Amino acid sequence: NPGCEKDGCLALASVLLTVQLLWGGPGMGPEDSAAERALPHLTGSFSQLAAAFPGKRKRLPGLERPPCRLRVAWILTPKIDPMTSVLSAPRFRYYQNVCTQSYSYVWWDWPRWEREIDWMALNGINLALAFTGQEAVWQRVYLSLGLNQSEIDEYVTGPAFLAWNRMGNLHTWAGPLPLSWNLKQLYLQYRILERMRSLGMIPVLPAFAGHVPRGVLRAFPRINVTRLGSWSNFDCAYSCAYLLDPGDPMFQVIGTLFLKELIREFGTDHIYSADTFNEMSPLSSDPAYLSGVSAAVLRSMTAADPDALWLMQGWLFQNQPDFWQPAQVRALLRGVPSGRMIVLDLFAESKPVYQRTESFYGQPFIWCMLHNFGGNHGLFGMMESINRGPFDARRFPNSTLVGTGLAPEGIEQNDMVYELMSELGWHQEPLDLQQWVANYAERRYGTRNEEAASAWQLLLRSVYNCSGPCVNHNHSPLVRRPSLRMATELWYNKSDVYEAWRLLLGAAAELGASPTFRYDLVDVTRQAVQQLVSEYYLEIKQAFESRSLLELLTAGGVLLYDLLPELDSLLASDPHFLLGRWLEQARATATSDKEAELYDLNARNQVTLWGPNGNILDYANKQLGGLVLDYYRVRWSLFVSALVESLNTGTPFHQEQFNQAVFQLERGFIYNGKRYPSQPAGNTLEIARKIFLKYYPHAMRRGRAGAA
Repeated sequence: NPGCEKDGCLALASVLLTVQLLWGGPGMGPEDSAAERALPHLTGSFSQLAAAFPGKRKRLPGLERPPCRLRVAWILTPKIDPMTSVLSAPRFRYYQNVCTQSYSYVWWDWPRWEREIDWMALNGINLALAFTGQEAVWQRVYLSLGLNQSEIDEYVTGPAFLAWNRMGNLHTWAGPLPLSWNLKQLYLQYRILERMRSLGMIPVLPAFAGHVPRGVLRAFPRINVTRLGSWSNFDCAYSCAYLLDPGDPMFQVIGTLFLKELIREFGTDHIYSADTFNEMSPLSSDPAYLSGVSAAVLRSMTAADPDALWLMQGWLFQNQPDFWQPAQVRALLRGVPSGRMIVLDLFAESKPVYQRTESFYGQPFIWCMLHNFGGNHGLFGMMESINRGPFDARRFPNSTLVGTGLAPEGIEQNDMVYELMSELGWHQEPLDLQQWVANYAERRYGTRNEEAASAWQLLLRSVYNCSGPCVNHNHSPLVRRPSLRMATELWYNKSDVYEAWRLLLGAAAELGASPTFRYDLVDVTRQAVQQLVSEYYLEIKQAFESRSLLELLTAGGVLLYDLLPELDSLLASDPHFLLGRWLEQARATATSDKEAELYDLNARNQVTLWGPNGNILDYANKQLGGLVLDYYRVRWSLFVSALVESLNTGTPFHQEQFNQAVFQLERGFIYNGKRYPSQPAGNTLEIARKIFLKYYPHAMRRGRAGAA
């Protein structure tokens, strides 16, 4: 391609891509992934193509895709100049977070993975994690080192918690991992890698970070290991990882053996991921120790692959800033030669690390948008920060920026934010957000509707306009264990959401046949109801504090017997908001009834207690049909009953006693075995309209009373 520069073509370099668009013909590009991403960009202003998270959009005006695989010719409407140029500035366009493997991908089959990889290609992703199937390789390695199967089983977690087992945070919990899981995931990884590579992507494989099972101590009694501290309210029964000393010869033996076996199994594209100190303090702040750790990690890679490049999450630097002072950060990063590591500035839209580390002290980095924690539902975005951030990083003195990335912990939410971030990789300066959102609304629904366009502008200036601390982001009282001390402040004017809700309902006559529109209507109605739950919580709290039993019963009754059941019905009307779908996917992965029960427990625990005792309670909360009614509503019912009893008997309300009682209900939900519908039921438009007619007047009165 004459547009390629000396560093290579579009998948790997910052080059000028020329895409020839022919009526009835293909989009031509040097690398499939880049060419596929260029098509949505080029057609975005004309043919109005958009590529959302898989499974939502049904109509793509201006582009007709034949019913076959992604590498076939595209048929374009003749709305674009015959020759158009697009500059792709960053070398890498990265995707995924280590945690996404558990919060979103854990139960996926091949058809779902294939849709995701196609979405990645359409959005220009050329660098992505490929962690599936590694447990089978680790099993092989540890057995060859003399561990027995029971020692491996003791170490590995259940499927829904493997992300934290891989980073050394967690062991044992919700396991053991069935051998059938390893085999199925191994074969799934073959297909994932083949698909990624066929589309010009670089799959990032896992590498050894230094954590080992307890069984290694028995097999090698003289091995030099130390035990890290506990993690996130787990005790040492499930955390406190054993970390090999970087100077121990077994560090390289284990790390190199694993990577050689991994490469033999899957091949390699020479980029590997490892995180030694994810949310865990190192044993020493001595720079010599820290540089020794990073040197040992890379050495174990290069012994297996001389061309190895280390991709490391930079989350640790912003997560524990008191420990990671300049000397410590510099030591860890400079323990490897410059250019042999790429750092993911994981939360750069909110807490960029490159600014306080002199651009990671010379190591290349990727500016990432994290955006989502735990796969929570909730309308949210830092659109202005996202729009400016990558360009500020590019202009930073002596910048070592080599790419941009999407790094959410959970996906399938807030499509607009991800589409913006994906598109920015093809621009040289920030976009006009108001104009971009207007175009987005038209692309999303395949036609221009003034009410829908106005609704999205209101959402842009409110929920998607967080520019400071995003107060109570995804921590609505709706999805938290009730107490009298819950915060309800927000960073935006709630009335904007209520008005957007009204406008979308007004657009339903024209757009209601679109599944994407109905999804958005559910999501905005859900956000409005989430705000209303906070309002009724405040009424409950105020009634209790003023000792008004009637007002307490009134507000509590509306919440328990109307608002939450209505929300559950609304969510149950859309396939993307079903608890039953999540649980069915988990059970479908099993090869026996025993495995199905284990996977069901994993799936339920992750979205509720997150641990045996609510260790990371509600961190991965979801607003799903079935979960609202049988989990969140049950907790609220007990809370209101406890407050009523307190007023009736004149005894104080004790939060700790309530916590103990509600824990039994929470735990009971995980083990109740109830099966939930995996297919939607009910008419989304009718349910949303019914909720609106009942609650909109109340919502607007309260919304105007208190803006952000």
